Order: sequence, then C-alpha cells, then structure tokens
Amino acid sequence: MNAPDFWTDRSKNEEIIKEVNSLKKTISEINDQKEIISNNLELIELLKIEFDDEIKLMIENSIDDIDNNLSSLETLLLLNEPYDKFDAIFEIHSGAGGTEANDWAFMLYRMYLRYFEKQGYQIEVLAEQKGDEAGLKTVSLLVKGNNVYGYLRNEIGVHRLIRISPFDSNSRRHTSFASVDVTPFFNNEVDIEIKESDLVIDVYRSSGAGGQSVNTTDSAVRITHIPTKTVVTCQNERSQIQNREKAMEILKNKLYKLELEKQENELKKIKGGPIDINFGSQIRSYILHPYSMVKDHRTNTETSNTTKVLDGEIDLFISANLKNK
Repeated sequence: MNAPDFWTDRSKNEEIIKEVNSLKKTISEINDQKEIISNNLELIELLKIEFDDEIKLMIENSIDDIDNNLSSLETLLLLNEPYDKFDAIFEIHSGAGGTEANDWAFMLYRMYLRYFEKQGYQIEVLAEQKGDEAGLKTVSLLVKGNNVYGYLRNEIGVHRLIRISPFDSNSRRHTSFASVDVTPFFNNEVDIEIKESDLVIDVYRSSGAGGQSVNTTDSAVRITHIPTKTVVTCQNERSQIQNREKAMEILKNKLYKLELEKQENELKKIKGGPIDINFGSQIRSYILHPYSMVKDHRTNTETSNTTKVLDGEIDLFISANLKNK
C-alpha cells in the first residue's frame, strides 16, 4: 500500500484494501480472545489464593463465549480453497410446485438476507422473478464481503421444506423444494472468450415493486449460452446496455466455474475417485410439521430451533460442513 503507484490502479487497490481489512479483523479477534483468556487465567490464580463466588461465576459465564469465538476462528482456518476469499453470485430457484415452492424460495431468501446482514455482507440484487401468486420463482444476488464464497459454497444444493401449507384450505402437509447455487465472482480475473454466435440475447420489461421504481422500458436482459444451456439475467441497472454488460460479466464467471469443475472432474476420473455432484443433491431438510427440526444430511447436524435457523442462524451447518470436508 506504500508503493508510489498503489492508488493508480483502482480495481487492484480495492482488492488489496479488502484483504488488509480482513487480516486486521482476524488479528483483532485473535488478540481479543488472547486477552480474555489471559485475564481469566489471572482470575483463576487469584481464586486459588482467596475464593470468591462472584469471580468464579464471572469466569464460568465467559466460557461459552470463548468456546464459540474460538470455534469461529477455527472455521476461518478451513477457508483455504483457492476462491474462498472471493465475492459470490448467489441464486435461489424455486422447484416444482407452484405457489408452495415459490413461497419456500422466498422464505429461504429472507433467511439468507438475515444471515448476510449478520455477517456484514453487502448485497446487490441482479435479477428477480416473483411468483404468480406469492413468493419468488428465482432471485440472483451479488454478495460482497470477507470470505463470502468460502462460506456460501456450503449452501449449494437442494433445500427441502415440510410443513402444513398456508395455501391449502384442507391444512394438509406439503413438501416443497428450492435450490441454491453459488458462483465465485472472479471480477477482473476472468479471461474467457465467448462467441457471439453461441448466445441468445432477449430483452424484456423489468419487474419492480411498483410506482416510480418500475422500469417502464424493455431494459432487462436475459442471455442464454447455447452450448452449456447457461442462462443469466440482469435487470437492476438503469439501461439495457448496462444490464447487458453486467449479464455478460456474470456469464463469464459461470462459464469459468464450469470449466474449473470440468477440470476437477477430469482429475478425479484419472485418480479414480468419486465425482461429487453438489448441485441438485438434497443437502438439508427444514421440518415444521409434525415436529420441528432442521437437519443437514451431509453432516447429520440438526437443531430443533427452526425459528432461529429461518432467522439466519445457519453458522452451525456451515461450520459443520467445512469441518466435515
């Protein structure tokens, strides 16, 4: 950062500043824990000399906090994959089932928004398609922050909901599905050539919340990459040109990820190991009836506090999956 030309390359210095801030945050958390533990050890020595119930209770009350904080720091050590520090393109797609599935997709969207808020992440809505009656058919976000992809890659897969349907007049139990996909946002690191002849580009009218926020021009852009059947949409920018540029950027990221996965799968074939297919596999069940439980099928981690999970408390599952891997 002290280099004379540091501030001339904005895209590069933003990444460096982000890394510096991330390291400072980690070091600060480590130092805080060292200080708390050191203070407690000193208090324990004092207790040996002269016992005091209040001091003993104070130490006992801090133990759970220390344990939780050390667990979070341990999780940071597990974020060691090549793209874990990257931002991410985060998508939710409702499964078959109409209104039921759309409502479940919206519930997941709310859960993740609360998780992002607690993590201090910044989000940008790239595109969304609302359900015909309620909920969401699909939503695409750009999520920015420290180690975003490292955490969110653990959410890739199918999420299942079992509940008494609020849309069923007979109050029957329904099962709904929604899928989550996450792509690392490579930003300026992606150098991939896309043939214009391989693309189908559609423009359509952006959907909005109503009033002045509705974009009344056909500025939303949908790009389909024919060879891979990859579809991306963008409707958040002010003009069709800007939406097209952003959609192309997202498409490059997705195609780059596909190429990386292809190479990894080829290596696994050569080594003779199994090929993991994460997307499309059921990773977690959220059961609200006949009992309350959220269970991650990859690690068998579970909790009965479904309300807390749907309010964004999903660190339990993310940490367990990182440690399992």
